[in-house]
Amino acid sequence: MKKVFLITSILLLVCQIGTGQNRKERKAMYSSQYNYELACLGVGNDGTKLIKIWGYGKKVDDAVYDAKRTAVAAVIFRGVPEGNGAAPTPSLLPVDGYEQHQDFFDEFFKDGGIYLSFVNLTTDGTPGGSDRIKMSHGYKVAVGASVNFNGLRNYLQEKGIVKRLDAGF
Repeated sequence: MKKVFLITSILLLVCQIGTGQNRKERKAMYSSQYNYELACLGVGNDGTKLIKIWGYGKKVDDAVYDAKRTAVAAVIFRGVPEGNGAAPTPSLLPVDGYEQHQDFFDEFFKDGGIYLSFVNLTTDGTPGGSDRIKMSHGYKVAVGASVNFNGLRNYLQEKGIVKRLDAGF
């Protein structure tokens, strides 16, 4: 009996040591600023993209606020995948775009920043059901958002962050 207990203990210890490095790597991957949970809901009017985006916060309202910021950041740095009859939309900047223009984006995404003028929520009230998940450190909520893609592109072009579409010709 002692041998079985000893072998089981050693196996569990080896498994825990072996998964420690993988856990750190996975955590780094999932906490990346480019890791957004979003789905395309369709194309809106006048150059808007309708997306379902997840946000995180200690309170539900904080998570909704984070979802707004994440929606604009996802359009800029990742693009919008295809879905519900909409074609995929490429990102406005390459992956290192944030680092190249960090001062601009720190100001752009600050609390109450300019980014809020490019996003509208399409869901009414506080998310509930499967769109509101209680986690150990707060909430994870999904909201439908309408992002003014054309207006955002034009603003970033005016500021010199994104090249004009006809600049290469």
